[in-house]
Amino acid sequence: MALLELDVSYAARRPWTPRPGQFECWAAAAAAAAALEGCVVLSVRIVGAARSRSLNARYRGRDKPTNVLSFAGAGAAPDGRRFLGELVICAPVVARESRTQRKPREAHWAHMTVHGMLHLLGFDHERAGPARKMAAAEVQILDRLGFSNPYV
Repeated sequence: MALLELDVSYAARRPWTPRPGQFECWAAAAAAAAALEGCVVLSVRIVGAARSRSLNARYRGRDKPTNVLSFAGAGAAPDGRRFLGELVICAPVVARESRTQRKPREAHWAHMTVHGMLHLLGFDHERAGPARKMAAAEVQILDRLGFSNPYV
């Protein structure tokens, strides 16, 4: 089982954002499902729409804000820690999606955290087969956390 070293920073807090402990719980559940061992380092940055849009345009070529971006970390460090990466989550987009999809906001934040973690762990959803595997992993992890299937 992995020990999670988490850094959470807030550049946006509206309309609602989870507490650092919630992110830790959700990220740890994804790390446990992936059977990570040792010390895993993760950063979570909560941003507004303008920052999300600029990062999405720069790194993905999409000129609009998005719910979560995942940036891979440096990997293994000499001290044994594994720098997994950084999740950049856009508070206004997650709030809007939660409303329009009629999902509880905490459940959607948990989903975006787990989704981003799975990207950092090598999951992808660009092709049908890998997308099914990623969605199944998300559903299983969220179920363990007490959240319903986000895809129904």
